Amino acid sequence: MRNDSPPQLPAADDPAAEPAAPAGPTAARIPDLLHAAVTAVGGVERPGQIRMAEAVAEAVDSAEHLLVQAGTGTGKSLAYLVPALAHGDRVVVATATLALQRQLVERDLPRTVEALHPALRRRPLFAMLKGRSNYLCLHRAHEGAPSEEGEGLIPLAEIAGPSGKLGEDVLRLREWADETETGDRDDLTPGVSDKAWAQVSVSSRECLGATRCPYGQECFAERARERAKLADVVVTNHALLAIDAIEGAPVLPEHELLIVDEAHELVNRVTGAATAELTVGAVNRAVKRAARLANEKAVDALQAAAESFHGLMETAQPGKVDELPEYLGYAVAAIRDASRLVITSLGETRDKGLSDEDAVRKQAMASAETLHDTTERLLSESPYDVVWIERNDRYGLVPASLRVAPMSVSGLLRENLYKERSVVLTSATLKLGGDFTGVAGSVGLPAEGRLPDQRSAAEPARSQSEEAPPAWRALDVGSPFSYPKQGILYVAKHLPAPGREPDRPQMLDELAELIEAAGGRTLGLFSSMRAAQTAAEKLRERLDLPILLQGEDTLGELIRNFAADAETCLFGTLSLWQGVDVPGSSCQLVVMDRIPFPRPDDPLMSARQKAVEEAGGNGFMAVAATHAALLMAQGAGRLVRAAEDRGVVAVLDPRLATARYGGFFRSSMPDFWYTTDRNQVRRSLAAIAQGAPPIRPVAKRG
Repeated sequence: MRNDSPPQLPAADDPAAEPAAPAGPTAARIPDLLHAAVTAVGGVERPGQIRMAEAVAEAVDSAEHLLVQAGTGTGKSLAYLVPALAHGDRVVVATATLALQRQLVERDLPRTVEALHPALRRRPLFAMLKGRSNYLCLHRAHEGAPSEEGEGLIPLAEIAGPSGKLGEDVLRLREWADETETGDRDDLTPGVSDKAWAQVSVSSRECLGATRCPYGQECFAERARERAKLADVVVTNHALLAIDAIEGAPVLPEHELLIVDEAHELVNRVTGAATAELTVGAVNRAVKRAARLANEKAVDALQAAAESFHGLMETAQPGKVDELPEYLGYAVAAIRDASRLVITSLGETRDKGLSDEDAVRKQAMASAETLHDTTERLLSESPYDVVWIERNDRYGLVPASLRVAPMSVSGLLRENLYKERSVVLTSATLKLGGDFTGVAGSVGLPAEGRLPDQRSAAEPARSQSEEAPPAWRALDVGSPFSYPKQGILYVAKHLPAPGREPDRPQMLDELAELIEAAGGRTLGLFSSMRAAQTAAEKLRERLDLPILLQGEDTLGELIRNFAADAETCLFGTLSLWQGVDVPGSSCQLVVMDRIPFPRPDDPLMSARQKAVEEAGGNGFMAVAATHAALLMAQGAGRLVRAAEDRGVVAVLDPRLATARYGGFFRSSMPDFWYTTDRNQVRRSLAAIAQGAPPIRPVAKRG
């Protein structure tokens, strides 16, 4: 039940919750260990944090899997680190964002290790590990990058003139190579463009290997892998976890416990890692890289295939491809066959006159092998894949590309993620529509594997076999915040339903009035960049308040400026729905322009929706609504980031109040006090901006 009055100013107490009964040897020690860890970081343990820590320990002791929804402010990092360290076996923690990786390695882990040392009588080691291309390659930095013109290696200083931005960045990277201890791109401040970084990094396929590379003993990537092998806790990202699951060859050290934080992002990250693309640029690069080392016949064949593909892609129309047209199939097959010839030729020819032949050959081989693998996959037309033509250049100046992605990654995750280790998946948003089933299924945990949410300490763990689905439990530990007292969910029921056009005059009028009532302090979350740009342009003309727009500066700088000035507004799209953490008075109004359903012409989403419907399910609710609900839950979570925060989440889409699926979305969001009264919300915003309690409604609202 939702409260019948809007939020009040006093901070709310933590929700009362009975801690789960400890079930195993690790769980029995958790309260004392957690108290020591939380005290070390200057905090106080919360009921939800205790429940989560004990549940993680129980899952580890019982060799089961666990989904935990832990609201903002719960302290979930310590809630999983404490039982993981207490258990003693190696643990891998995979996160979606750099910010959380840094928090774990630089703050949470050092303090927790020291705090638990007296009780554990050991100091577990920890390390960070990323994919090879995230580390600077010393061979590239000192010897140069393979030339695209077939002239072997070219010195980095000659890649661009020293006066050009690319040249300046490359020279700075070369100097940094002699200073850095990690070679990790994320440790470079300020950063550089992807093009500059590509001059000093290699993919796993391009790497010469530690035994063949003259810099193998100093290699940053190899050192990171060695540190990970010795560590008790390895912190990595979802992308590397996806590669580990997809490719079969392990890139992560063996471990007994996997913790996936920010687990709501896992499906998208795994899908991205499993997606392949065939572009004109990639084929042309492969031709240039093979020119000096492959025989002329093979290179000519690939060149001819590239030209044919280029001609077809220049006029190709974007959209899903159910079956490759005959003419396109011939072009893709020609690239496949030619790339196979190049691969064979590269293994047979030598050119001792070429500077650093091994490096040039390795890069050429990597390009050809990637082409071959992608074309083979496209031509196989697997029913488990979705193929589409994509055109990123709206003016048609760049040829389109062919893309292929898995219809679903749940089977892939089920087969590779949950065997021979316990897995804990946690996030602030795992329950959609009040239930874990949808998210659990998407990450490979089917409903038939779910165990009762409560069990006695004496109950034995469920055995797992290759035939049985993974055994898992789910737990919602709530939030330390009292959402009904701290926030209002306002739906502009009086507005017309949005169409496809970004310029909605009545919506913009409503947005302007809300921003004025709040005195700025607004985070505007838009379903498209075009809509965000239109709103920023129109409201800059109407309001005497600063409005920042995503894309006009780096995201970090925009967020810093937004947080520094209470009158400032920040408008943007997908990155802002999930990536903004601004507690305090700078963010008291979060506005969503519409329910963020995927585009009707999104090839992957529409294919997934159709597959659900053909299997007898509700494709709209399983795919489109689930996608949108997850984003809305994340977006609404931007409002309350601390116990003192107060504000309004305003959804300028009447369907949230009027459509049958509206209840599903509202139950997926924080339990704010709900209203459709526009005057009430304006009065409350003004009161919150002035630091006073929000105005109560005259009449009771349902």
